Amino acid sequence: MVTVPARRKRATIHDVAVEAGVSRGTVSRVVNDEPYVSAAARTAIEAAIEKVGYVPNNAARNLVMQRSQAVGFIVHEPHSLFLDDPNIGGILLGANTVLSRADYQMVSLVIDSQRDTDRVARYLSGGFVDGVIIVSARHEDPMIRVVEKLALPAAFVGHPPDLRRLPFVGIDNRRSARAITERLIGTGRSRIGMIAAALDRDSGADRLAGFTDALGSRFDPNLVERVPLYTYSDGAAGMRALLAREPGIDGVFAASDAVAAGALEALRDAGRSVPGDVGVVGFDDSTWALRTQPHLSTVHQPAFGLGAAAAECVLGQLRGEEQPAEGILLETPVVWRDSA
Repeated sequence: MVTVPARRKRATIHDVAVEAGVSRGTVSRVVNDEPYVSAAARTAIEAAIEKVGYVPNNAARNLVMQRSQAVGFIVHEPHSLFLDDPNIGGILLGANTVLSRADYQMVSLVIDSQRDTDRVARYLSGGFVDGVIIVSARHEDPMIRVVEKLALPAAFVGHPPDLRRLPFVGIDNRRSARAITERLIGTGRSRIGMIAAALDRDSGADRLAGFTDALGSRFDPNLVERVPLYTYSDGAAGMRALLAREPGIDGVFAASDAVAAGALEALRDAGRSVPGDVGVVGFDDSTWALRTQPHLSTVHQPAFGLGAAAAECVLGQLRGEEQPAEGILLETPVVWRDSA
């Protein structure tokens, strides 16, 4: 029979005070990094903390302060895309870096159904997080109304049209899509199509608008293939559909690098060379861009910077700071490589 050792009793402020020979109030001031404690007392208390193994009870302290020291990171995407999309990973890392520096935990919450939406809404209502960062919000996304109702400090990555005056960080998807399409036109292509993904959110709709702007009177709606998601498989399917409708297509703007990578596979299968027969450009400058052959010409999206800016925005609200009503937009330079 194995004897399970008794669980060690957690050290308390009282234990530290006894060991250091000071009052509990003095220990509390040191633990909370408050002034009015002599250097000698502080040294004695720090030594006592080390000796008795005291760890502050943050849960109790947060209950008094009505703070959780946590920020939610909400992603409105299929669970598989949350793991596969390098942009989401970059945004997450940027946000976590800033929050960690401020001693905040990040809680990841993935929404892929109405049931998920209801579950996350209940969680937010319970006061388990002090604020939220929301990625990939859709038009009329219920999370927008939940955040408004709870008056929760929030930052959206992206700008759904019904966001009203809630804070956001993002990029100018329309201007960026126009810029890279114009660069593609400049290579001498005449039948340029687009694989337009994720049109239920601002990024997808704005990239299609920028593509349309660039082509002007040359825009042909028959050369636009709409697909649901920013995924490799949707890119391959979209490219096959475009080739079936317009075999003479000689240029393609794919709404993301993952979509572009799928398009390259479909073009190879159809015996088309890139960039010889068809020039292809993507969007994001993600890890996909350098995994393809040839490497993708694309738009650089600063995913890490977007996450960091969103976290700073939430922390600023928690400090009571005003946030710019016009949002925060980061730069997105075109990165020209061999695919066009």
